[in-house]
Amino acid sequence: MKKVRKAVIPVAGLGTRFLPATKAIPKEMLTIVDRPTIQYIVEEVVASGIQEVILITSEGKSAIENHFDYNYELDTILKEKKKHALQEELALTSSLIDVVSVRQKKPLGLGHAIWMARKVVGDEPFLVLLGDDLVRSQTPCCQQMIDLYEQVNESIVAIQRVPMDQTYQYGIVEGKKTNFDRTFKVEQMVEKPAQGTSPSDMAIIGRYLLMPDIFDALGNTAPGHGGEIQLTDALQFLAAQRGMYAYEFEGKRYDAGDKMGYLKAIIDIALEHPTLGEPLQKHLRSVCGCKNHT
Repeated sequence: MKKVRKAVIPVAGLGTRFLPATKAIPKEMLTIVDRPTIQYIVEEVVASGIQEVILITSEGKSAIENHFDYNYELDTILKEKKKHALQEELALTSSLIDVVSVRQKKPLGLGHAIWMARKVVGDEPFLVLLGDDLVRSQTPCCQQMIDLYEQVNESIVAIQRVPMDQTYQYGIVEGKKTNFDRTFKVEQMVEKPAQGTSPSDMAIIGRYLLMPDIFDALGNTAPGHGGEIQLTDALQFLAAQRGMYAYEFEGKRYDAGDKMGYLKAIIDIALEHPTLGEPLQKHLRSVCGCKNHT
């Protein structure tokens, strides 16, 4: 069994749901309290023992790469002004993990973005994290999936239960319960089923642990809706060829690519901030006119 050492994070999307804010700023760089969204994603990877991050980028995404790079000029200025705490924080960010960038030259879909990482990933299992999906949990979601992989030695998709009237917004898994906790053997996958036709309430979220066979599957996947290569099509093929598991992760997920999900993430994370939490609680109580806020 090969160890999971690498993570692929596709960040080539245009972020149209946040226009005009994302006209000049990548959506992954939008701030949640005091860090950009992408940093929370990378910190989950680091906390799970991953050694290398592969960013799938596009034109106009250099700010993401720069964020994890060392900035000599800024470091010098902070040192001269004796802002040592900020200097240390920036040093920590730039030393989090080794980052490799691969350019996706044409917007041909999530499946194509992952396929672009094939030469860097090589012949080993790897994680995929979507750059606007945050998961907060006691044990990092990626670590939970790695722990399961070490038992099943197959690909895994992370899932959460959603109301049946919302299943049309997700890729949906139908599966059979296994002897592993919170784990299902994938029997069927449906990408955004029409309302009233979903086979289950188990929705795929932005965490995947994939065997390298996925690259061959993606290379042979015909373009689907919008001329894009759909990851779900390749996952279905891989599940049929060698099997796949769906894992109902423990934790709370935020769709930070959606305005409401982004706001919820800001509020929840700020409420736990050591200096912002208490003032924010007081403000929320004054706004809602209640004594307690939960």
